[in-house]
Amino acid sequence: MPLTPEAEYVLRTVEERGIRFIRLWFTDVLGFLKAFTITSQELEGAFAEGMGFDGSSIDGFSRIEESDMVAVPDPSTFQLIPWKTEAQVARMFCDVLNTDGTPFEGDPRYVLKRQLARAAELGYTFYVGPELEYFYFRSPDDPRFLDQSGYFDETPLDVATDWRKRTVTYLESMGIPVEYVHHEVAPSQHEIDLRYTDALTMADNVMTYRLTVKEVAQEFGIYATFMPKPVMGVNGSGMHTHQSLFRGDRNAFFDPDDEYHLSKVAKHYIAGILRYAPEITLVTNQWVNSYKRLVPGYEAPVYVCWARVNRGGSSTARRTRRATRTSRSP
Repeated sequence: MPLTPEAEYVLRTVEERGIRFIRLWFTDVLGFLKAFTITSQELEGAFAEGMGFDGSSIDGFSRIEESDMVAVPDPSTFQLIPWKTEAQVARMFCDVLNTDGTPFEGDPRYVLKRQLARAAELGYTFYVGPELEYFYFRSPDDPRFLDQSGYFDETPLDVATDWRKRTVTYLESMGIPVEYVHHEVAPSQHEIDLRYTDALTMADNVMTYRLTVKEVAQEFGIYATFMPKPVMGVNGSGMHTHQSLFRGDRNAFFDPDDEYHLSKVAKHYIAGILRYAPEITLVTNQWVNSYKRLVPGYEAPVYVCWARVNRGGSSTARRTRRATRTSRSP
């Protein structure tokens, strides 16, 4: 099979920059990032035929009698890994295939691509902009707060500013633009918001973001967690996601003549989220700890409702520019 121009570009870049190792990333059905590393000599073969692995050892992938699966790197996701390593290392996200070359239906990336294709058939492009919250602790076994600051507080430089700054620097070096960086409501809780983009790119960016936050924390000798409710009595962490559908360059959710500037498409979209909130929750809140977060009084989405302006626990609230805001726990 001839290589695509993107794959040829990656091969040239790897050779010109002396990149020795390439990490191939994919996600299991629980949302955990999985990876294995190949050498630069194996890269052309990986593009042409993929790299085989034991799918039965990945939660939710395959049974022992049908264990072989294939990871095919997506050259459009090629980026150098910026954190400290002994040699130049790059990464690419992969599409997971069955051994007969068909897409594996349990691959979360394929599930998203399939739904985006359905939206494209209707003429829509789906954009998202997430706000990811997380905590810094001393270690996994020592969940003490590292500060007593609150929402938008300017923490001392030796507490968290440098940690967030390095995280943003790493993200931007990998082509992931950042919109906001700030302290969140709970002590030792922080948020970095990624600039909106198409849903598939953002899904890859979110997985990269989570790993980057943890890598930076490790560099500084601390621990970062995206656990939904690590400490009782304070706000938990969610991932608020701004969503919008576009037809070409036009925001399909916006109607200048509507009282609330919401188009019929936007209202039907919101109605769909409300109608299928229980089913959505099965996927977005799959941990027992997620439901420890979903209690009144902590800005968590405890009601299935929508509102123009509501941060008191609504699951859907409208914003004029990006139209719909939903909340989920990592």
